Formats: sequence, structure tokens, C-alpha cells
Amino acid sequence: MAQQSQGDSLTESFLRNESKDDIISEEFEELLEQNLKGFGWAMFFQAILIGLPSVFDSMQSFISIYTDAIPTWHCINNGSTTCSSKRFADICKLPNSEWAWDEIPSQTIVSEWGLQCSSVFLRGLPASSHYAGTMLGIFLLASLADSWLGRKKLLLFSCLTMSVTGIITTLSNNIWIYSLLRFVCGFCRATMGTSGSILLSEMVGKQWRGRVGTLPFFFIMVGMLCLPAIAYINRSASWRYIYLYVSVPPLVYCLVLYLFVIESPRWLFVQGRGEEAIKVVKKISPINDETLLMKLESISGCQRIESSSSTVSVFSSLKVISSRKWSCQRILTLMVVAFGTGLVFYGVTLGIGNLNFDIYLSGIFNGLLDIPVVLLTYLLIEKYTRKTSLLILCLASGLFSVMIAVVAEKFKMIQITLSLATFLCGDTALNVLYVYSIEMFPTSVRNFAASLARQAATFGAVISSLLNSLGSKNPYLSYGVFGLIAFCCGFFVLILPETRGISLCDTMDEQEGKENIIHS
Repeated sequence: MAQQSQGDSLTESFLRNESKDDIISEEFEELLEQNLKGFGWAMFFQAILIGLPSVFDSMQSFISIYTDAIPTWHCINNGSTTCSSKRFADICKLPNSEWAWDEIPSQTIVSEWGLQCSSVFLRGLPASSHYAGTMLGIFLLASLADSWLGRKKLLLFSCLTMSVTGIITTLSNNIWIYSLLRFVCGFCRATMGTSGSILLSEMVGKQWRGRVGTLPFFFIMVGMLCLPAIAYINRSASWRYIYLYVSVPPLVYCLVLYLFVIESPRWLFVQGRGEEAIKVVKKISPINDETLLMKLESISGCQRIESSSSTVSVFSSLKVISSRKWSCQRILTLMVVAFGTGLVFYGVTLGIGNLNFDIYLSGIFNGLLDIPVVLLTYLLIEKYTRKTSLLILCLASGLFSVMIAVVAEKFKMIQITLSLATFLCGDTALNVLYVYSIEMFPTSVRNFAASLARQAATFGAVISSLLNSLGSKNPYLSYGVFGLIAFCCGFFVLILPETRGISLCDTMDEQEGKENIIHS
């Protein structure tokens, strides 16, 4: 009986401590929200610096559109009946003496290594390898941002290694080495987007979180506009120059990132580094209220480190998320939606060449279309619920994609218009989904959970690369499949909770408690 009484006493003590910890975490979040209320110049400066990597990230994501393309060619024997006016579009059926590339043979990897008649698997291997590497990198690296490395250092690591790998890629002398390096590059840049977006979201109050969360999408737009311009300027040069122009600038940025970018105060608090969290808040707080800062210091002085936060790993993060029914259901649903959205967005973007339209103009159009995408994302994040916005965008992008296959090439302008409409809806859907995923999970596992959603979207990119190769002759195998899957996956949005206007949580217990209050 004495042992049972002692055990009950220990249990009650443990529950009291847990309750106290949750109260401390909630008080810290409340005081942090008050200190970060508004948006000052220091926050603006940080937002610009943290958003910049998205320029380089987007260029590395879609560089294969130009470096891996089949270049234009011309007949060199005008008197030939087999190559007259390029009546036969398939150069694999023509003798090598009858045709030649319009530009130098090293314009793309296809022309340099003679891949124009290779299998669809081989031509799509570099792009698929890149996104496969991204998937593996997300899975293995994402938890580091939640544990000992943090948001800033992981962002620095991703940017630096991506840049170095991109430069080394210029030394490739065959498709296999090239594909391997594209895989490594994808692995290195895997967590760049997530780390940057979460770092932005965690350094501002909830009233600015949605607005700041859309900033990386603006820089993605800049990257998508710069890439076709760089490729067009170098259309008469080797594909290696494109990699150099895209990969060298991030090296310079890494020094700026290391010297001037701050770490997330929420992550520092969860890690038990309260003094550092206070210093960061003092640097960026737009109000500098000494009373609020003193209260924040008193709270941070007695906080605990969440039991799993400092030792979190890939498997422990999975265990934490899967151990609770609500979080397990939420992450699986989110991944299904992300897969469908990623499939249609990357499929349409990477499949520009299948529409037999100038890839440079198409790239510029997609980049320009990112301007209304960013504005539309901002409007939806600010004015409308996440669920409704994401559901409508997923269904619309799926429908437009199917229509591309139905219209076929005989209605070229309609097909191009539908392609741009699909890009608009798919890109906006991904933007909303990325902001949405950050708001669904607490600080202790936020980066890992949001990265799983990006991983699912990237898996869609891997599949879309292969389907685009298969759909070069039959659009139903590419655009038809993209649209059908995206349309069906869109309905899973109905299972997800609404997060608009809700404060971020730091621990799983705090998140679960808030969920119970909302649903009670």
C-alpha cells in the first residue's frame, strides 16, 4: 500500500510538472506574440535575407528544362526527300548526314552526349534523380532543424552544399555522373525551402505570419524569371555555363546568411536557450517594450527543454507524430494532398517541351504568371480560409490539366492557355499548402512535419518527370494522369483542420490541448 501511495504521489507530481510546463510554454508564446507585434525594419531586413535562397532554390529545381532539353535542329541536305522542310519530326528516323543541331553540340546534355534517340527513362533520369535526392534529403535532414542544428544552420548548410554541387556538376562527362550529381544536389537543397519558410514564420507575430509566409514565393518568382533569361542568353554556349551562373551566387549569399541572419526565437526557447531567444527578440522586436521583455526573460529563465527536442531524429520525430491519432491522420492527409498538387504543378512546369512551344517564352510566361500567383496567394492567405482556398485550387488545377490532354495540339493556343491556367492554380495551391502545413504542427516537430508535405510534393515531381517522357507522344499519359490524380487528392483537404488566425504552439501537448479546446 505504501508503494502504491508513493507511485500515486509521483504520478500526481509528474502531471503537475507537465501542466506547469504547458503553462510556461503558453505564457512564453503569449508574451512573444506581444513583443513581436507589428512589423519593423529589422524584421523586414531579416525577411529579405531569409527569402533570398528561394531564388537559387527555384533555379536549381527547374534548370533541367533548359540543360536537359532536346535542342532545335535543321536539315543540311535540302534536296533530300527524307528531310525536306522537316516533314519527319523524329530525327531518329533520319540519317545523321541529313540534319544538324541549330546551335553548338554542347548546348544541352542531349545534344552533347547523343541522347536524342535514347529511352524515355534515360532522358528523364537526371530530373527524376534530382527530385529523388530531394525526397531522401527531406527525410534525413529535416529533423536536424528541429533538433541541434536549428533553422538557420540547416538553411546555411543546404545553400552552401547545393552551390558547391552545382559547380561540380559542370565537370560531368556522361549521363550517369550527371544524374548522380543531380541526385546529390537535390539531397543538399532538400530542406532549404522549409527551413527558410519556417524561420520566417517563427520570427513574427500571428498577424503578420500569413503575409511574411508568402514572401518566399515572391523570390521563387524572381528565380523563375531569371532562369529562362540566363538560359536564353547562353543558348549558343554550353549548358555548363548555365550551371555556373546559377550556382556561384549562392556562395556569396552564404557569407551574408552566416553573418546577419538570426535564429528562430521559438526554436531557441524549446531548446532551452532562453537567453539567446531574448537577445533575438530584442534585435527584431518593433516595439522594444522593456516591461514585456522583462516578463519574457522571467518566463524563459524557468522553461524546460521538451524531452525529445534536443535528441530528435528522423525516427523519433516519426514516432512522436505517429504516436498521436490526430497528428498521424493529419500528416498522412497533408501528404496525399501535397502529392496530387505537386504532381500537376511540376508536371506542367517540367513538361513545357511536350507542347512544342518555345521553352524560353514558356519559361518567361510561367515566371510572369508567378506575379499574379504571389498576389493571389497573399489575398487567399489574408482574406479566406486555408481549407476552402486549397480545395478549390486543387480541383481547378486537376480539371485544367485534363483539358490540356483533351484539347490536343490542333488547338495550340487553347492548349497553351490551359497550361498557364493549370500552372496558376497548381502553383498557388502549393503556396497555400506550404503555409498551411507550417501552422498545423508545434515548434518541436514543425520543420519535420512541413518537410514531409514537401517530400510528398517532390515525389509528385519524380513521377511527373517520368510521365512527361511517356507523354511526349500521348498527352493522356501525362496531363491526363496529372489532372485526374490532383482532382481526386484535392478532396482530402476536407479532412484537414482550419488554422487561419491561430497562434503557433511549441509542444505536442500544447498543440493537442488547443485542438481539444477548439473541437469541444
